[in-house]
Amino acid sequence: MALRFVGKDPESGDHGSAAAWVDQETKDLVFQGWKADERITDESSKDVPIPEHEAVIRVPKRMIPLLREALDVAELD
Repeated sequence: MALRFVGKDPESGDHGSAAAWVDQETKDLVFQGWKADERITDESSKDVPIPEHEAVIRVPKRMIPLLREALDVAELD
């Protein structure tokens, strides 16, 4: 798997979170973010069960431009 780095949260400084990549083979989007707190996890699991191998993450609103770029990369490559 070859990941293409799109970018990271411009306000994270040297701490690295949150970030976005595109898997160049599958065009899947890959995210690093904060684990959702118990309230968000509980609320979201009412709509969709969360399997043991998955997690709910939060990506800050300020990352929307990077997410759009990741979507564009996935569609164009």
